[in-house]
Amino acid sequence: MGGGWGASHAADSEHPEQPAHFHFDAESEVQIEKIIRRYPPGKQASAVIPLLYIAQRQMKRQTGSAWVPRVAMDVVAARLGMAPIRVYEVATFYFMFNTRPIGKHHLQVCGTTPCWLRGSDEVLRACKDAGGLKGYGDTSADGLFTLTEVECLGGCVNAPVLQVDDDYYEDLDYESTVRLIEALKRGERPRPGSVIGRQASAPAGERTTLLDVPGE
Repeated sequence: MGGGWGASHAADSEHPEQPAHFHFDAESEVQIEKIIRRYPPGKQASAVIPLLYIAQRQMKRQTGSAWVPRVAMDVVAARLGMAPIRVYEVATFYFMFNTRPIGKHHLQVCGTTPCWLRGSDEVLRACKDAGGLKGYGDTSADGLFTLTEVECLGGCVNAPVLQVDDDYYEDLDYESTVRLIEALKRGERPRPGSVIGRQASAPAGERTTLLDVPGE
């Protein structure tokens, strides 16, 4: 999840950050070996999404920014026996892949109807105020945050939702979003999930279903 053409995809060759070389490190190779074994001979191309994700996670480990440079897409293509253009198509289609460098933390605000009705505008305002961000597509001057608008994150019942890197934070408002961002600035990682203590997707407030069934 996350990303977006206008926010984290661009004409990649125009960006000087593009490295000249990329190879999978030992940690990535262990994961790749397990993944490719899942597919029968001749069907390795089915592993393109997990391998791109492994490349993105490796870039996060090595540079502090989770993104997939074009040369990494070429390495994935060679590993899976695919034409590079097919890998480019996948990497630029799915919002979970960033094709240019982003901040240390990727703030992904869900702006779809349920989150909007529940206050995603206030979550956005908090991200801008506390994160020093001008708006969607911006990276803060200190390099800590990149802000992106995403479509439905699938956590509608606990809206509004903010995805930070790979974690969901739910039931947010302006104040709780500010607290979350301030914690990230301090190098802390608050526990993902509902910030109001909701258990999974249970109803907020009092119970609305029967505790006892008459006659039983």
